[in-house]
Amino acid sequence: MNFESQFISSTQNPRIKNIVKLRNRRARNKQKLFLVEGYRGVRRALDNGFEMSEIYFCPDWFLGHNEIPMIEEAAEKGTKVFEISKEVFEKIAYRDRPEGLLAVAPQFGLGLEELDVHENSLFVVGEGIEKPGNLGTILRSADAAGADAVVVCDACTDLFNPNVVCASVGTMFTMKLAETTTEDFIAWCREKGVQTLATTPHTDFAYDHVDMTGPTAIVMGTEQYGLKETWMEQADQKVLIPMFGQADSLNVATATTLVLFEAVRQRREKNIGKYS
Repeated sequence: MNFESQFISSTQNPRIKNIVKLRNRRARNKQKLFLVEGYRGVRRALDNGFEMSEIYFCPDWFLGHNEIPMIEEAAEKGTKVFEISKEVFEKIAYRDRPEGLLAVAPQFGLGLEELDVHENSLFVVGEGIEKPGNLGTILRSADAAGADAVVVCDACTDLFNPNVVCASVGTMFTMKLAETTTEDFIAWCREKGVQTLATTPHTDFAYDHVDMTGPTAIVMGTEQYGLKETWMEQADQKVLIPMFGQADSLNVATATTLVLFEAVRQRREKNIGKYS
């Protein structure tokens, strides 16, 4: 191994205790840090230029042979490296099946000013999404669809929640991200010329009947309450996903994926930009 590391075998080590604290939103926000667990998450962070403060590893949990070279790469960029015992890794892991890798990374900017708008921009907006797993899956779908950014309005769970990071499978490092209020985002869309599509069962206009080839923001709400009245009043178009069974709603991440790939279909059909 071409890097120096310290070995930690005690769950009472201050660094280990602090990692456990970082599962809590208040601690993450205070320290401006968050956790990245698993090979693909750490790999995508490195591939997209995100440097990590610390990496903790345990070879007993490794699934392959690429972990050590990746740790060496991170160490060359200044990341502190710690080898820990299997017992200690079980203490800090939050995944059901640990992979022996966990990184601590600095939080990054999430403002609307980070976003660019072009003639075919595609944004995914989640308002008040409650379940971290759904938010992480939305990030993964947005990346797969080639969306330009994911925007979280009136956040119930933060983008740096460990389960969001985990469910995104590292795609939070491939996407531009922003957190804001519904009102500020609507104002931003109007200023930038971005059409807003509010998904709701309270309309007769199907999602595949609207043109999504121009600058578009697909807006999704919670499964229980849907979107706020603000969106119902101010969105450019309300759209629904037709339902033909007894279920009256879809999982929000599933619904997001359906609408996103309708936008992809339309853009591929017209050979637009990256979809040509």
